[in-house]
Amino acid sequence: MRYQISGKQIDIGTALQTHVKTELGTVLDKYAQRPTDANVVFSKTGAEFNCEAVVHLSSGLTAQASAHAHEIYAAFDECAEKMDKQLRRYKRRLKDHHKDRAEPVELFGASQYILAASDHDEDQEPESLQPMIIAEMEAKIPTLTVGEAVMQMELAGAPVLVFHKDGKTGVNVVYRRADGNIGWVDPNNAT
Repeated sequence: MRYQISGKQIDIGTALQTHVKTELGTVLDKYAQRPTDANVVFSKTGAEFNCEAVVHLSSGLTAQASAHAHEIYAAFDECAEKMDKQLRRYKRRLKDHHKDRAEPVELFGASQYILAASDHDEDQEPESLQPMIIAEMEAKIPTLTVGEAVMQMELAGAPVLVFHKDGKTGVNVVYRRADGNIGWVDPNNAT
């Protein structure tokens, strides 16, 4: 497994890197089968250290966790604990998902845009109905079943996930509703 351990404007020593590899490796060995790579980023905001970890699994799913604390080791330990909890919760489903799928999740390319927030007064009409694009990036849209999409959204801690449904055309969306339930937008079932 490949580890990429870095710091945003802070120095990451070899002792911390060894600690991250050991502890994260232990968590991943318990729950995940053949993780491909892990990206751990440390940063500092005021007096607190932040730790963000993203682990790509061989099945194509991604697990993500983040935490913050006043000490850098404590921030990582809390982050690893969150990752452990997520993977433990989905252990059976991760193994079932990997067993049923002969090949890794297929990914399609798409464009992702970040639009500028509107800073006009609510009483005032906007000058144009076209929003200003401030960033353009490439996004990957996975081909998943609805259950896999919900699991991926939960593992990533994301409020929404866009995916291509296995065996169908069009793009589907799963999202966390305000009432705590999961919503699913399926354009193939529109009447």
